[in-house]
Amino acid sequence: MSVLNDDENKVFGIVFRTPPNDSTGIPHILEHSVLCGSRKYPLKEPFVELLKGSLHTFLNAFTYPDRTCYPVASTNTKDFYNLVDVYLDAVFFPKCLEDYQTFQQEGWHYELNNPSEDISYKGVVFNEMKGVYSQPDNILGRAAQQALFPDNTYGVDSGGDPRVIPKLTYEEFKEFHRKYYHPSNARIWFYGDDDPIERLRILSEYLDMFDASTAPNESKVGTQKLFSEPVRIVEKYPAGEGGDMKKKNMVCLNWLLSDKPLDLETELTLGFLDHLMLGTPASPLRKILLESGLGDAIVGGGVEDELLQPQFSIGLKGVSEDDIQKVEELVVSTLKKLADEGFDADAVEASMNTIEFSLRENNTGSFPRGLSLMLRSIGKWIYDMDPFEPLKYEKPLVALKARIAQEGSKAVFSPLIEKFILNNPHRVTVEMQPDPDKASREEEAEKEILKKLKASMTEEDLAELARATQELRLKQETPDPPEALKSVPSLSLLDIPKEPINIPTEVGYIDGVKVLQHDLFTNDVLYTEVVFNMGSLKQELLPLVPLFCQSLLEMGTKDLTFVQLNQLIGRKTGGISVFPFTSSVRGREDPCCHIIVRGKAMAGCAEDLFNLVTRVLQEVQFTDQQRFKQFVAQSKARMENRLRGGGHGVAAARMDAKLNVAGWISEQMGGVSYLEFLQTLEEKVDKDWDEISSSLEEIRKSLLSRNGCLINMTADGRILSDSRKFVSKFLDSLPSNPLVGAATWNARLPSENEAIVIPTQVNYVGKAANLYETGYQLDGSAYVISKYISNTWLWDRVRVSGGAYGGFCDFDTHSGVFSFLSYRDPNLLKTLDVYNGTGDFLRGLEMDDDTLTKAIIGTIGDVDSYQLPDAKGYSSLLRHLLGITDEERQRRRGEILSTSLKDFEEFADAIEAVKDKGVVVAVASPDDVEAAHKECSNFFQIKKAL
Repeated sequence: MSVLNDDENKVFGIVFRTPPNDSTGIPHILEHSVLCGSRKYPLKEPFVELLKGSLHTFLNAFTYPDRTCYPVASTNTKDFYNLVDVYLDAVFFPKCLEDYQTFQQEGWHYELNNPSEDISYKGVVFNEMKGVYSQPDNILGRAAQQALFPDNTYGVDSGGDPRVIPKLTYEEFKEFHRKYYHPSNARIWFYGDDDPIERLRILSEYLDMFDASTAPNESKVGTQKLFSEPVRIVEKYPAGEGGDMKKKNMVCLNWLLSDKPLDLETELTLGFLDHLMLGTPASPLRKILLESGLGDAIVGGGVEDELLQPQFSIGLKGVSEDDIQKVEELVVSTLKKLADEGFDADAVEASMNTIEFSLRENNTGSFPRGLSLMLRSIGKWIYDMDPFEPLKYEKPLVALKARIAQEGSKAVFSPLIEKFILNNPHRVTVEMQPDPDKASREEEAEKEILKKLKASMTEEDLAELARATQELRLKQETPDPPEALKSVPSLSLLDIPKEPINIPTEVGYIDGVKVLQHDLFTNDVLYTEVVFNMGSLKQELLPLVPLFCQSLLEMGTKDLTFVQLNQLIGRKTGGISVFPFTSSVRGREDPCCHIIVRGKAMAGCAEDLFNLVTRVLQEVQFTDQQRFKQFVAQSKARMENRLRGGGHGVAAARMDAKLNVAGWISEQMGGVSYLEFLQTLEEKVDKDWDEISSSLEEIRKSLLSRNGCLINMTADGRILSDSRKFVSKFLDSLPSNPLVGAATWNARLPSENEAIVIPTQVNYVGKAANLYETGYQLDGSAYVISKYISNTWLWDRVRVSGGAYGGFCDFDTHSGVFSFLSYRDPNLLKTLDVYNGTGDFLRGLEMDDDTLTKAIIGTIGDVDSYQLPDAKGYSSLLRHLLGITDEERQRRRGEILSTSLKDFEEFADAIEAVKDKGVVVAVASPDDVEAAHKECSNFFQIKKAL
């Protein structure tokens, strides 16, 4: 299927319907494994070669509960066809069907390094899913889905349950591929301005090899019949030992909305209803639940319609044991009230504008638009419905608007609430209870299974397992031969532009304030950023800044309630956001610290946009104590979630805070220090509200000034010219406070190794040092080298043979901090050994010209990553703030393109600083931290975070 294109990306995707009948994770393990070598590309991981050396704008694969998608995208046609060919060969002719070791590596295997040691489970998917099953929100979502769909494929986990994954056999794995990976079960999508004849030629090379008579069995997804009465289930989740266990419950109400797929108009109307009820902080169901004080944060995603049958979920977490029933009653009574009374006309107008703006703008961020359309289309096509239907929103949207105008919104929405939710007996209530012993109990159960297995084995068996373990590791750590690497097609340096991507930028002034303007086609949308300097803010106020930003958007003014203000923003704009931006600046001691207000609106509403930014910044009153208390609870819940699911980000922020001031500031506003601040603030809100309120006012006072203000605008020239008068009016309203002297934020966290202990079955391991402090001078080759380290050494040692879901490094060229990080990692000290071996790896590197060229091209692909107009304008703003000139960008590009093997060897000396002076932060399980302590006493300072 092919769709017309309005951006430079070319997108390809092949999707198979892959409904599993158990939770061994076959579709997920197969999704990983087919990308590990194929008939035409017989190396260990062609996927990684493409990561290293192509200009891809997207390269990945996804496992859904009932389908597996393999999409790629590139803006370069030659590169695009290379990607398509590698993916087609991978899905139809993968090596993993003959190579048992790929199945072991990506799925699961027994590992035994020495017959005297304990046996353990290893496998990339196995550890990935251990990470997933350590997160309460994920456990809740899986429990709800499986209870809603007990009789079809959605009643099992396609990703794999770590307790069930080791039951999967290699024979079942191969049979699953034979059954489902056939052209007759494939949906193929192209999007772009490339030649359709060439697409068909590439496809025919593969599809013509298959005989239609060999098509395997039907893969249809069966529907779930609706229940005649509601169901209730109670599950446990792994919780930390701190805090009051009675207040850590979660409760979520889930409905299966229909026993068959819905028509497009009903689906659009339900999506609209979902936005009305839950889409913004002012939406009634969200607002009433959060204001009830019965819980800390919302759980459940509202309407979900990407499976065969749609569902609706809503609930709260951080609920007291005694309040579980009250939450359920409140959800139902609020829905009844909404059905009886309908919605406010302004709320309906705000939702309509927001949804329509979003559909017309089609802003998919860095995600290629064609891929976003593909995923929307596949949601119906995979069930044999019309693939184009979901892309045609115009007609049903006009029809919906007409119905609302004619019959009133109550007549449109109330029957839906009654039919699909209130009068629908297919309801599953999931109650989740905290269990501080669950993680260690599951670890213990796993060890017990493996202990029994070992006891049942003879000495010969154990010797054989140790030999197989070594053999697998040897294979994983042996590089591919050069001739195999050459089989993967790639571009040459001649295909790479010598100049960096230029973003038109005009620097001028309006009323003495600097304004950056980017004349780009934006489809009649104006994008703007208003930037204020945070430099004079007192150090002790920094942790309040994120809550200050939220308060600006979610509290009321003297003459508007917060709901009215929120609706006004929804009616007149495409959205306003406020957030802090912090970075080191290379060659400068002081960090770059700003508050950025971002907004967008149709050109005709530009005046409204600037008027609303004025209101948000100057008129919002910090007087609503109860709402502020909710913000604290929500932020705390978000941070706890981040610790469990994104521990690598938390570890990186913590290391940064030990190594530079900008890192310390960021960590105060979004790391473990911020979580600790929120824990004490929660109690303080009741006792010292006046002090907090005046602190928020003080932050506003120290930020809001025309001095040090900067405006950034992205739109076409006509809109930019027309908007100048609105900018001028906005600036006139700002106070002209003289710039107060910069506050001194000379702070860092102590540079000691730290283990942040959380209830989890996997670890996130980091190590970092500042290379500039050792005298290293930045050269563009560092971008090539750090990407190469991630995609070879760390991929092979931390992920492939170590079994972690991810391992990578990052070089912040602004601060000089070089960090190693792992993600959902079964190891801790072993991973640190890999990091410490990086210098030796670089020194011993033998690299031919082809490999070096690929590494350079892959780096250019990152530097030239595809951006929509709003992102181009924003990137240009950040470069301006960080003092990065076009001359410097040109110089760095030249250095990237001329990178040599000598640069790799020289960088090895710089990177020794991480080995010798690096600081370690691990977000890890109690058991692994204890084991590390036994092996390396006093290596870590231990901090319990949850």
